[in-house]
Amino acid sequence: MVVTLIFLAVLIGGMVIGMPIAHALILTGVALMWHLDFFDTQLLAQNLQAGFDNFPLLAVPFFILAGELMNAGGLSRRIIDLARAFVGHIPGGLGYVAIGAAVLLASMSGSAIADTAALATILLPMMRDQKYPDSYSAGLLASGGIIAPIIPPSMPFVIYGVTTNTSISKLFLSGVVPGLFMGGFLIAAWWFIARKYQLTSGERVSWGLRLKALAKSFWAMMMPVIILGGLKGGVFTPTEAAVVAAVYALFVSMVVYREMSWSRLYEVFLGASKTTAVVMFLCGAATVTAYMITLADLPNMLADSFSGLLDQPMLFMAVMMLFLLVVGTAMDLTPTILIFGPVCAPLAVKAGIDPVYFGFMFIYVGCIGLITPPVGTVQNVVAGVGRLRMETVIKGTNPFLMVYVLLAVLFVIFPQLVTGPLKWMH
Repeated sequence: MVVTLIFLAVLIGGMVIGMPIAHALILTGVALMWHLDFFDTQLLAQNLQAGFDNFPLLAVPFFILAGELMNAGGLSRRIIDLARAFVGHIPGGLGYVAIGAAVLLASMSGSAIADTAALATILLPMMRDQKYPDSYSAGLLASGGIIAPIIPPSMPFVIYGVTTNTSISKLFLSGVVPGLFMGGFLIAAWWFIARKYQLTSGERVSWGLRLKALAKSFWAMMMPVIILGGLKGGVFTPTEAAVVAAVYALFVSMVVYREMSWSRLYEVFLGASKTTAVVMFLCGAATVTAYMITLADLPNMLADSFSGLLDQPMLFMAVMMLFLLVVGTAMDLTPTILIFGPVCAPLAVKAGIDPVYFGFMFIYVGCIGLITPPVGTVQNVVAGVGRLRMETVIKGTNPFLMVYVLLAVLFVIFPQLVTGPLKWMH
């Protein structure tokens, strides 16, 4: 009990006073060391270094780089142009364009922030021109952006797999069909909004221009085909898939579309490096805390606390998802994975839950946290790009948030929605 209190008090206390989450994690590890009378600076440094000295984590910088290259090299814009050519003429068509583009981009970058920034930069001005409500436009773009961590390739799945020793390939494949469900539920929610506000539509595009847009986006569309095909066929590992994605995006940007110059390449690499440094430092800091949590036997303590639920898997899942939903309101996805993944995953195994299914649900509910205040990382991105008040974005996100929560309930009640397609694909 004392260990749990120290863990929560130091971690939450550090965040409350404005300490960076990575620093708060290291401080939590130090506090637990002190409490256990096990303080050793060398051990602290070794665990910090071991946190990011991990081969599967090599996928993280390459997925980040792939996302940056897609946005800078014109791949994202061509995907959006393709979606607009096919569904832009429907009432509220730009909303459907946003959803379709979000699903397609998700299968390329694996980063919610990168996808959301690309969608908001291109589509938000168009939505304003057609007099769409700013709130629902921003809310839809934010909600569409969080499909990226679900459909492979996914950076959060890589981090979760490394942290909990779960198969990354199976995690990747588990997200394909549920990601399409997310897109379908967003379409249903947007249909009601478009009908209520009688949103306008764009001009119908001829089939000649549609085929032209399809031809222009061909090289961009080949990325998910190559990645998913390679993973399913065993041609390369998830880590190697990240390298393939980055190299392919670089080739298409510089050789095929020719929108990337050598001078701009430096900026892209610099931006990707900065983001990578933040993520990797978080991984290292979380490893320190995870080591001390294991040493303090916290997972077994929690198992005893949840002992009444371990023989009721569905109830256990419901409680765990509710807990993660609350955590997601105050914490970003990556720290949530790094802190709670090693603690919660063993409990799920004890409850007889498929570790891959639990991993998917963990990431899915964590993604919902990206569009819940007060943190709402993706909401902040949309607000920043669109120069909107945060309150406006939050209001517009609420209908889509409710739809995602409903889908989470369905996944808990019917695990086959996740595990069934996974068995078929794997």
